[in-house]
Amino acid sequence: MMKQPVLILCVLLMTAFGACTESHQTPPEISKPEPTPDPSPGPSGEKEKMLWFDAEANFKRFSTQAGIAAMLDKTVEAGFNKIVVDVKPVVGDVLYESVFMTKATTIGSVTVPSRNWDYLQFFLDEAHKRKLKVTVSTTIFPMGLPGSKQGPAYRDVRWKGKTCLQYTPKGMVDIKDDPSKVAAFLNPVLPEVQDFALRFIREIVTNYDFDAFALDYCRFPDYQSDFSEASKTAFEKYIGGIVETWPGDIFTYNASGKRIPGKYYKEWWEFRSMVIHDFVARVRKEIKAIKPAVKLEYWAASWWGALYVNGQNWSSPKFRPLTDQDARSFAPWCSANYHKTAFADQLDTFLLGTYLPRVYGPNDGESIEFGINRAERFLLNACPFYATVDCSRKTFDIEEACYYCLKRTAGLMVFDIVHVINNNMWAAIKRGIDRYEEEAAKEK
Repeated sequence: MMKQPVLILCVLLMTAFGACTESHQTPPEISKPEPTPDPSPGPSGEKEKMLWFDAEANFKRFSTQAGIAAMLDKTVEAGFNKIVVDVKPVVGDVLYESVFMTKATTIGSVTVPSRNWDYLQFFLDEAHKRKLKVTVSTTIFPMGLPGSKQGPAYRDVRWKGKTCLQYTPKGMVDIKDDPSKVAAFLNPVLPEVQDFALRFIREIVTNYDFDAFALDYCRFPDYQSDFSEASKTAFEKYIGGIVETWPGDIFTYNASGKRIPGKYYKEWWEFRSMVIHDFVARVRKEIKAIKPAVKLEYWAASWWGALYVNGQNWSSPKFRPLTDQDARSFAPWCSANYHKTAFADQLDTFLLGTYLPRVYGPNDGESIEFGINRAERFLLNACPFYATVDCSRKTFDIEEACYYCLKRTAGLMVFDIVHVINNNMWAAIKRGIDRYEEEAAKEK
């Protein structure tokens, strides 16, 4: 998801694998390179500049219509032409009118009065008044907050036994009982879980008019989940064989808690990625059957090599990881058929999570430039992609990042409005967008 939990996930992955990206060396002073030729912005002729409106972080701020309208005005003034409205945060309750989902009134310690107005429809109406396009986003598999035990996973008996079962060095633990986890994920392997997610996606696409739908948290939580009997059965069906030692044939832990690969280690990651691939394909089919013009978008972190534990193979099916220049780092987990799990060709737009501290550095794994270069190599034009930037660092050069992302990719997404507000980045963002657009106008 495009919020601080993503950065927490990165830290956890760094602990498990030694690095979240390929390089963590602080580079020497780097001169700013000339940007590559401007990629095609698509039929509209204008690139999308998106600002994310996270539900959880802005829950109190957007509890009033006046608060929403004021921030939409600021959004337009800063040069954005599209917003992303989050209407199902990780708590699992929603901010739209649903016949079967519970409305969110409390998230964490924040409670807002019940609205007598439609949150999502108000966002859409006010955005359209300002000629802003809208992407609607939902988390897909999270259904509760382990820290506060809030959400449907804790109060709805139909989800009993369907949240992810974690295989830890100390044994099996239900994710909803682990307060260290960001969200209580339902098990993506289960058909009833996928059908439920498709149901609320259909409801939103059917009942509201907007431009795109973004899949968020459409993945497994981490390498520990899911190791339920249901996942074992589905995996055996996938490989056409019996797993005699479970979960030891996948991996075991040594005394220090490090994973030791088992007999089916590579096949396991392939299987999980195929689960996500197939679900994304189902979502695309459902959305296009209802409203063909609605685009399907997906956000994922740019550090592709660490995301196999989440089942997020956002590359092109034509990309062959084991022959790439980074092949040696992928070899310990990557199967020969892993490329078949890639889902970029199912998307209308991929939102590349270049939530990185530096803008430039072609050999710096912590730079936006590095992340974009890698995405070009991995996506192979399977779909347009927008670089996305995180504004949580006060010292981050957001002006240069916005300019460079627009210059290098088909669009821009800034995360999140709460950081833009708290770090007072409105003017810097506008300067970056304006600089790109002035140069683009001269080139026409």
